[in-house]
Amino acid sequence: MVLPPRLARRLRSARTWIALGVLAPVGMLVVSGLMLLDLRQDAWDKAEQTSKNLLQVIERDIARNVEIIDLSLRAVVDNLRVPGLDALSPEMRQLVLFDRAATARDLGVMLVLDEHGDSVLDAWAVPARRLNNADRDYFRAHKADPNLGLHISKPLFSRLTGSRIVVLSRRIDKPDGSFSGVVLAGLKLDYFSRLFDQIGLGRDGAINLYLRDGTRLMRQPYEEADIGVNIAGASTFRRFVAERSGSFVGTSVRDGVERHYTFNRVGDLPFVLNVALATRDIEAGWRIKALVIGSVVLVLCGLTVFLSLLYGRDLRRRAVLQAELARLSRTDALTDLPNRRRFDEVSERAWKRAWHKGKPLSLLIVDADHFKRYNDRYGHAIGDEVLKALARCLSASVNRPDDLVARVGGEEFVLLLPDTDEEGASRIAGKVHEAVAALTLPSAGIGAGAVTVSIGLATGSGSPGEPAEALYRAADTALYEAKAGGRNQTRCASDPTGHPRAYHASFV
Repeated sequence: MVLPPRLARRLRSARTWIALGVLAPVGMLVVSGLMLLDLRQDAWDKAEQTSKNLLQVIERDIARNVEIIDLSLRAVVDNLRVPGLDALSPEMRQLVLFDRAATARDLGVMLVLDEHGDSVLDAWAVPARRLNNADRDYFRAHKADPNLGLHISKPLFSRLTGSRIVVLSRRIDKPDGSFSGVVLAGLKLDYFSRLFDQIGLGRDGAINLYLRDGTRLMRQPYEEADIGVNIAGASTFRRFVAERSGSFVGTSVRDGVERHYTFNRVGDLPFVLNVALATRDIEAGWRIKALVIGSVVLVLCGLTVFLSLLYGRDLRRRAVLQAELARLSRTDALTDLPNRRRFDEVSERAWKRAWHKGKPLSLLIVDADHFKRYNDRYGHAIGDEVLKALARCLSASVNRPDDLVARVGGEEFVLLLPDTDEEGASRIAGKVHEAVAALTLPSAGIGAGAVTVSIGLATGSGSPGEPAEALYRAADTALYEAKAGGRNQTRCASDPTGHPRAYHASFV
């Protein structure tokens, strides 16, 4: 496939390759950055989904156990109304009232308190172990509110076992609806601790269970000082209460660690449960991947940029070398003037342009008279100095950018003069004669007037049927006329086809 010239030049340009060598790694960095951000989002999505799954498992376990205990409490309330219960023996009455309690393995105590707060029935002792809990908040709450339903207390120490428990209780009414007492079950906090300990959440992860008033029932990892603490004023808890479920990133008031909180209420119970994963734990695996991938990409990008710059430098050097070779291929090594090849290229374009514009194009062929004598008499080194001096004289005779002075042979030079008629070219020829007449080489004993040139002049306006060579032949014919006419003169030929016309000499 042939590329368009403009595109081909661009692809050969060192700047293009350097730009590509820089833009490509930048593109790689952008793509890698987007991939890493996507991996980071995946880590967060996975953490959130894991937290939601854990919440669901824990919530179901707590709800099921509370439901079992509540069923036992309801059974006691219902069975207390059974006729003839008082006629049963204490042991039989215990079996009737507390037959479902055995299914709740984490119960610490299960008691029936009378209207004065005294224990009258005990699921694990006959007769009931004696104590009075009239001062407990749950007892007073039931006594004050007949419609309270299931009540779950704050963490407290059991007066019978000494262990930390949460009391679940229901009111017992007399037939007339007045307060008759309370049935209670003490759920050991060890149940929550054991449930939470089965779950690993990283070094700074945590699971918290709160009452809706902000009292912490349990925390994993467990610390005694955390139990019973109220954080109702914390911004994180206010959000727990304001929304039934959800997730957000916040800073813990307890230890100042930033965590991702996923929270939910446990059914219709007064519990708020949350799973809190430290953000640094969530991103720990991602950071390792980001470090490895980022390092590899940076090394590859750096290597790509380095190689691109190296290749660009090589291209620049090659371009400079090619330009120099191109210049040398079109430049005469001795005089530093354009050579015959360069002259042919320029003259062909100038010839066509003259035809398109309808303007004259003039050509002067300048030849040093008797140049062989200088080489024979003074040597080739002096002959070369004469040629250099002639080149300077010819260059000084023109001053327009489009004018071309070239060396096309041993001692033969040309002056290509676009937009110049015969009269103007004759004036230039006169300047050449004047400059050459003043040429001196004191080191070789060559004084002014010793070096002369013959000039052939031709003027044309281009022709689609004739090449530029026609103008050169006409000027060359005029040059021979100048040589034959005695040298040191200019002869003009206006017909670029080379056919003779009246020539005239301009002697200097």
